[in-house]
Amino acid sequence: MASAPAAALATARNLLRSHPLVDGHNDLAWAIRRRFGRDLDRVDLAALVAGTHTDLPRLRRGGVGAQFWSVYVPGTLRGDAAVATTLEQVDLVHRMIDRYPDDLELALSADGVESAFARGRIASLLGAEGGHSIAGSLGVLRVLHRLGVRYLTLTHNLNVPWADSATDAPVAGGLTPFGREVVREMNRLGMLVDLSHVAATTARDALQVAEAPAVFSHSGARAVCDHPRNVPDDLLRLLAANGGTCMVTFVPDFVSPQCRAWTLGLRAEIERRGLDPEDAGTRATVAAEYVADHPRPRATLAQVAEHVDHVREVAGIDHVGIGGDYDGTDDVPDGLEDVACYPTLIAELLERRWSQDECAQLIGGNVLRVLREAEAVSRSSSARRGPSTASIEDLDRT
Repeated sequence: MASAPAAALATARNLLRSHPLVDGHNDLAWAIRRRFGRDLDRVDLAALVAGTHTDLPRLRRGGVGAQFWSVYVPGTLRGDAAVATTLEQVDLVHRMIDRYPDDLELALSADGVESAFARGRIASLLGAEGGHSIAGSLGVLRVLHRLGVRYLTLTHNLNVPWADSATDAPVAGGLTPFGREVVREMNRLGMLVDLSHVAATTARDALQVAEAPAVFSHSGARAVCDHPRNVPDDLLRLLAANGGTCMVTFVPDFVSPQCRAWTLGLRAEIERRGLDPEDAGTRATVAAEYVADHPRPRATLAQVAEHVDHVREVAGIDHVGIGGDYDGTDDVPDGLEDVACYPTLIAELLERRWSQDECAQLIGGNVLRVLREAEAVSRSSSARRGPSTASIEDLDRT
């Protein structure tokens, strides 16, 4: 029995050599912008990058075959500022790919992912995180698609005028008529509809409208950890009926009930002091004092595996994937310290009696199927109708 974990780890590494691991969300691009001002001359991704979860050597050790690089910009940016900053992040990811051609390759389709993987490169896809990035314009949406963006998360932490977020006070009641048109246009383009961050009402509306499979690019199971960013069981069932995939994340507050309870306790303490819990500086200051009497609990790899198991149990083996959210969180579970740790998670699932074929589906097979089905819907939809010229002003008039 003592050799079983080592044997499982070896099997996991072999699987990752044979099947591209497609991770749904990584925020390295924003980390580079924040720390190095978008100047790639100031950071060498071919070496260990201290203070990050991601660089090329660790991606290689982790067996990552394809990565959705997030072109996230803060939801507080709106209008032209949101669009311009998103375009700068798209440019940053393209420059990153161009700078390391032996390691990274732009992928625009499922076939592109498999082709890059076969050549020994990490297939690089782009995902825009939040509908604020299109500033209410379907033309901007189409331009992002032309630039390689292959999913749009409908909201981030704040509502957009046409969709409610999971972590903001509801206003739209889900998707507005313009929001539904966004989903239809994404289906026509072949851009994946990403439901991470959105309110349950928004997700239900999107799944009702969608012709193509949708994804949760980085979310957990609500039944395992009660956080609004996680997916309740009824939505997991609707996602399965839609043909989509929930890509399980590693963010401790979404993974661990104990971490979630600690964060809620910290928030209550901040509010008790009459301070703003949304202010990052305030949170950091109060947390430094709070932790002395309330040690911060640790999330674990086993808890992540519980989320994966639960999504599989409720939605089915065809509808589960991985979306770590590395470099998008200040903390990670023990055992999943950085992007080199994916083999350890796969080994854990093998120890839980997952078959190698089931692990291959989780690793990337399910997401590649979703991409292919979205591409097929795009071909048929584009043959029936042209680009939508609808405006938010026309559709969402009160």
